[in-house]
Amino acid sequence: MDSLEQARRFFAQAPFVVDLGIEPTAFAEGRCETRLLLQPRHLQHTGQVHAGVVTTLADHTAGAAAQSTLPAGAFAITAELKISLLRASRGRLLTCRGVVIKAGRALVFAESEVHAQDDEGAEPVLVAKLSATLAVVQGDGKRAA
Repeated sequence: MDSLEQARRFFAQAPFVVDLGIEPTAFAEGRCETRLLLQPRHLQHTGQVHAGVVTTLADHTAGAAAQSTLPAGAFAITAELKISLLRASRGRLLTCRGVVIKAGRALVFAESEVHAQDDEGAEPVLVAKLSATLAVVQGDGKRAA
């Protein structure tokens, strides 16, 4: 199974992420890229993408990047995150790139950037940056030593 197929299986295990429509587009050790085709259900009353949608995209993408660095049976769970919403997210597509900054036995530090795009071929615009600390837990829910 190739790494993108592994990412698709990982994403399919998160019902909320599936419901939102977030899809992985690239996956390698310490990196993950995703996209979300925007629908009216992703918007708030102002017509911009809801901050919760942007945050979920950024968090899950960073988490997948972190997951790619862990041994079998271990999982990366967000312990803390900070997101900067730099401008209103509008358009037809959001893309996100997550990268691991430092992977340790008990904690993984990762970042992600979200870009909005109006039309195909249009220049993507940076709309959010996320920084996350993820705890490494074993499949039984216990923290790594």
